[in-house]
Amino acid sequence: MDRRRGLSYQRIGIFREQPMSGHGEPIPMTARKSGPLRGVAEVPGDKSISHRALILGALAVGETTVTGLLEGQDVLDTAEAMRAFGAEVTRTGEGAWSVHGVGVGGFAEPKQVIDCGNSGTGVRLIMGAMATSPVTATFTGDASLNKRPMGRVTDPLTLFGAHAYGRRGGRLPMTVVGADDPVPVRYAVPVPSAQVKSAVLLAGLNAPGQTIVIEKDATRDHTERMLRGFGAELTSEDRAEGRVITLTGQPELRPQTVAVPRDPSSAAFPVCAALIVEGSDILVPGVSQNPTRNGLYTTLVEMGADIAFENPREEGGEPVADLRVRASTLKGIEVPEERAASMIDEYPILSVVAAFADGTTVMRGVKELRVKESDRIDAMARGLEACGVGIEEEEDVLIVHGMGPKGVPGGATAKTRIDHRIAMSFLILGLAARKPVGIDDGAPIATSFPVFENLMKGLGADIGRAER
Repeated sequence: MDRRRGLSYQRIGIFREQPMSGHGEPIPMTARKSGPLRGVAEVPGDKSISHRALILGALAVGETTVTGLLEGQDVLDTAEAMRAFGAEVTRTGEGAWSVHGVGVGGFAEPKQVIDCGNSGTGVRLIMGAMATSPVTATFTGDASLNKRPMGRVTDPLTLFGAHAYGRRGGRLPMTVVGADDPVPVRYAVPVPSAQVKSAVLLAGLNAPGQTIVIEKDATRDHTERMLRGFGAELTSEDRAEGRVITLTGQPELRPQTVAVPRDPSSAAFPVCAALIVEGSDILVPGVSQNPTRNGLYTTLVEMGADIAFENPREEGGEPVADLRVRASTLKGIEVPEERAASMIDEYPILSVVAAFADGTTVMRGVKELRVKESDRIDAMARGLEACGVGIEEEEDVLIVHGMGPKGVPGGATAKTRIDHRIAMSFLILGLAARKPVGIDDGAPIATSFPVFENLMKGLGADIGRAER
């Protein structure tokens, strides 16, 4: 039987009209020069871990309970996708969720298109999780997600025996036909990408034998940590060719209690705001200190940031600490290229900090930013230029000429390009610039940091919705 029959696609890979995720009305916002930021910034749970907790909970046998889950739209879309594949996913309280899983290989075929909204992580991990089960699913997203390349994930998934049919260029909407008889693979990840690595490992769960992933540059290791926690047999070792991760397929995953630590990528925004707003002194408790995610904080300390890492401990299998952050005099540096994988999502806000530093900050090895929710190098460069900051860029390089004590002029409105991190970065810029900084749309912020505006206002930030 052809399980692709009746789906809305053509064999040449061009889809007929599919339902698209709507973005809604734009929300213009403005940030103005603020007085000292003070108080406690309790940022949401880690987005990467939240996605993985829901997916692995759905692949376990029994009930997984999750606390501290990020309830941003990206993660809520993943929760809805797991329901579509047959898992029972229930919110039991604020940040508290229950997932009754169906077991490895137990996914049911969804009855509707899976809409992943703005989440590249969500769609790529879900594709991996279903690619070795005998089900077919069609994926779509919002205008931003539907522009992002999926071939980097679907190419290795075809090695397991899956098939993918999407728009030209390997873009959503896309139908993935899971393998009837999956085989294990050995795959060297061509670019540093935790999403690609994780998709292959999740696909390997339902393949017999050992699936091996090799990454030249180590990326965030939440998937490996969590797979072990759920009972998978997985080893990771550093060899001459890079980090070699070996997963034994077809385990019975055991349900877990997952405590999601606070997101270091979200924490970056109040942390960086406190560094550049004169007189600030804030505490950001319980932030993940996973070494594969800690590149920004290492870089900020090298720039002269006054950050104390207090009360180090472990929560939910992840190292965490409370961050005490005070306004600092910063200097430009050259960020080591090999650090890029551990801070790829933080370069937009780092470029804002660099604008207030003395001297030049050079960021190399950042071309991955060009295929995120937007071309983040171009988005930050154009917005910073409009605010009076000197910028140089190449395909793989972003250079910011800091303005030091004289500060950033500001006075411009940045285009966010449906990108939450671009939106938040320019609002943080406006808190220390001489003139207000606006953004054309703050709505995307809800995908990862739904309490951003209220949290920053609670610290004393002058941020608000702009009059239309």
